Amino acid sequence: MELIFEPLSSAHEKDVMDIFNYYAENSFAAYPERRLPDAFFSKFLEISKGYPAFAVKSENGIIGFCMLRPYNPFPVFKGTAEISYFFKEGHTGKGIGGKALTALEDAGRKMGIKKILAEISSENQGSIGFHKRHGFCECGNFEGIGNKFGKEFGIVWMIKEL
Repeated sequence: MELIFEPLSSAHEKDVMDIFNYYAENSFAAYPERRLPDAFFSKFLEISKGYPAFAVKSENGIIGFCMLRPYNPFPVFKGTAEISYFFKEGHTGKGIGGKALTALEDAGRKMGIKKILAEISSENQGSIGFHKRHGFCECGNFEGIGNKFGKEFGIVWMIKEL
């Protein structure tokens, strides 16, 4: 499957929010419990401003999105970014996430990023496994700090040196 990584823009609002909202309503991968309005997309553009952020396209249209964003706004942390990505249901486990990670790593290196952090729900074992397979290691764990769908969950922090 040929993928195109198109810079994230307002043209992707509806597709991106549909993908994100699927995970919000059906999993622990996104933290909201309910759909967010399409206008929330502006937050994705805001938090990723100046960092690589892409809509992932295939012959079937937009199948996901990915971004780096500042871990912390203070300049002393400028070499560290946080990563996020979401793909349409049925498009995981096909190598798309690995290609998105590579695209973000390559773009991050060009802007001086040395470390990438991933914040993952403890209930999202698929994502934890994906990150381990792609060179991330666990660097922090906050047990039981969230509650979604009536279930307590924690946050696992993972890090990768570029």
